[in-house]
Amino acid sequence: MVGWRVVPTRRLIGAVAACGVGVAGAAVAGATPALQALLAVLGWLALAAVAGWDAWRTRTLLHHHPLTLTRHLPAVLPHGVPREVQLHLQHEGPHAWQALIFDGIDPHWDCTGLPLAATLPGEGVSVCRYSVTALRRGAASMGPAQVRLRTPQGWWQWELALGASQGLRVFPDFAEVARYAWLADSRRLADVGIRSALARGQGTDFRQLADYQPGDSVRHIDWKATQRRGHPVVRQFQDERDQRVWLLLDCGRRQRADDALNRPGVQQFDRVLNALLLLAHVALKAGDEVGLITFGHEPGEAARRLAPRKGSATLDQLMATLHDVQPGWAHPDFRAVAHELMQQGSRRALVVVLTVLRDEDAPELAAALALLRSRHLVSVASLRDPTLAAIAAQPLGAAQSVAEVATAHLLGQLNRRTLASLSAPGTWLLDVLPADLPATLVNHYSMLKRSHRL
Repeated sequence: MVGWRVVPTRRLIGAVAACGVGVAGAAVAGATPALQALLAVLGWLALAAVAGWDAWRTRTLLHHHPLTLTRHLPAVLPHGVPREVQLHLQHEGPHAWQALIFDGIDPHWDCTGLPLAATLPGEGVSVCRYSVTALRRGAASMGPAQVRLRTPQGWWQWELALGASQGLRVFPDFAEVARYAWLADSRRLADVGIRSALARGQGTDFRQLADYQPGDSVRHIDWKATQRRGHPVVRQFQDERDQRVWLLLDCGRRQRADDALNRPGVQQFDRVLNALLLLAHVALKAGDEVGLITFGHEPGEAARRLAPRKGSATLDQLMATLHDVQPGWAHPDFRAVAHELMQQGSRRALVVVLTVLRDEDAPELAAALALLRSRHLVSVASLRDPTLAAIAAQPLGAAQSVAEVATAHLLGQLNRRTLASLSAPGTWLLDVLPADLPATLVNHYSMLKRSHRL
């Protein structure tokens, strides 16, 4: 029990008002001042005795049999996904309490089911449930729960702060990554718009020998193995492994846009993070190395970096590195991040830049891309504004609607012109809506692997 305070109930307030009305009525009836004073004193004393006894008894009960509250919630929560919270309220005394509970949720969370009304039986446990949705990634905290008990006689509301404070972390929603792991069977990839990269047994690196199946290429038959086994055997190949992928994440001001077509309070940047993690998962599963550099931060804020590495643990390290990164108000410095990447060794890699381009970015970005493609393959994924796309697609109506549609088309043309001006051999420009970014990135990566350009 962290602390407590007492609040009068409506019953007590009504009783106080009734005493005042009684004294006023006696005065109207012509009672002497002495009689009025006597009635007032007797009424106040009686009320104070009853209410005081109720308060003393409540404090005694709670002193001998204190209440305990335990919160059950994972220490790591996914961003934007509802999660159930369980509160176990327990005491060993004989009295049954009527309680109203409001948990100390983080101010950046949404909740459903609070406050909770519960009956705590004598010598028992009451289990209450509600749900929370974390609307901001990074560190979060929950304070003690505020519990209001009704005293035995109903004269007071006894407010307690129960339970301990709890620190938590909110990570990007990795449900899409887990879903992709299940969808990795090529027969299910189309469910998320991801095309299978290669037919069975294709690639450049030898993988294994396998029995011939209808549809296998005849030129892959291993005739020596076929002779030994007495039935057709083919060589199977896989994509080249041990290649390198660099992810450059723009954390500048344009990434602060809300995702108007998604859940309220969710930023476009959150979708970008989910797509980045999905691409990293696919590349790691393919045996490639994945590295990360963020840029476009506020002055004084350090960029996040992760050296290229392989293995499933790299995805966990990426999530730990990015779980609390937030877009700021600064303009991204494309040249600076390009120079930094060029200092990370001479090994050829695929560089994926995740950003939001505008026509004023073209000169600076062109110089950065020229530097990067002198050694690497470069792909720039620029997010298209879904609001502008929706306006451009709406039917023409009133004069105001015509102006809005024309403006949306004009801005779209400027954006496409900017992307076209940046096109060059060894550079791919992807203009994509936030909702389509995960599948687009994976398809693009698979295309580059299939074409052996990496």
